[in-house]
Amino acid sequence: MTAAIRPLGVGIIGFGFMGRTHAAGYRAAAGLPVVLRAVTGPREVQPPEGADRLPDAAAILAREDIGAVSICTYTDSHVELGLAALAAGKHVLVEKPVALRSDEVARLVHGAAKSGLICMPAMCMRFWPGWPWLRARVASGSFGAVRSAEFSRLSSRPDWGAAFYGSPARSGSALFDLHIHDVDFIRWCFGHPEAVRASGSIEDVRGDYRYSGPERVEARGAWLPDPATRFSMRYAVRFDQAEVRFDSTAAAPLSVLRDGTREEILLPAGSAYDAEVHHFVELVLGRVDRPVATLEEALAVTGILEAEARCLAPGGSVAPPSPPG
Repeated sequence: MTAAIRPLGVGIIGFGFMGRTHAAGYRAAAGLPVVLRAVTGPREVQPPEGADRLPDAAAILAREDIGAVSICTYTDSHVELGLAALAAGKHVLVEKPVALRSDEVARLVHGAAKSGLICMPAMCMRFWPGWPWLRARVASGSFGAVRSAEFSRLSSRPDWGAAFYGSPARSGSALFDLHIHDVDFIRWCFGHPEAVRASGSIEDVRGDYRYSGPERVEARGAWLPDPATRFSMRYAVRFDQAEVRFDSTAAAPLSVLRDGTREEILLPAGSAYDAEVHHFVELVLGRVDRPVATLEEALAVTGILEAEARCLAPGGSVAPPSPPG
């Protein structure tokens, strides 16, 4: 008789919007032996069916039936909670940004390496339908060389967590909350930039990334003042033989323009967040060997954002980003 496989018990620290998103991902991990055991939150928080509501992270980390945690709290608690979880023997999926400073991210990098456990940053654009597709076309050269790439990510300022999002020292403003996604994706596609230039402000930043290959790689990330602003993310990448466009607000988000014709690309079904959580569970279970995103990459991205912040400071100009790792 084959012994029953004991499911991986998981806990979620911080059961706000992203905590609920992670919970949906664990529920959607069809075919994987994983069960959500507990979440943290005040008394008014209703945990998912079958999960316990616990008062704090320490209560989750003390549970022997929990082997992995999602950290979905505010940014300024990520590193300490991640280190505590690793010390308690738990694998970790930590929301972005890991931290606002490279030295803080480096602490978690070193802690994870010492523990031998998985600690994966939640870089969701690496799973977003239509975005890995673009990276594959860049890597394969199937449309020829990239000549230019433009990304934008716009939103109204978050209308929740006013004490956190209203404090740039805690949230990093749009630079770290929004723009980070495109910076990470640009680096994933094109490698670490040779230099960075940024203009605007931390609430509306335009980054220019210097490479020896593409003529122009740019990204804008902004919290716009109009509260009615609809969230949008877009890219336009010009290759030698085609132009590829993505617009999250369009009925058919992804298209290729080639030889005077426009072809719509069918996107895979499913949520990027579900795919991200599924990948994390597979890592913990040993079903895949390498993470799609690593803490070392999160550290490199933080260095680029710090370079952009230096550019935005009075007297700032083109800045070399911190070396990767």
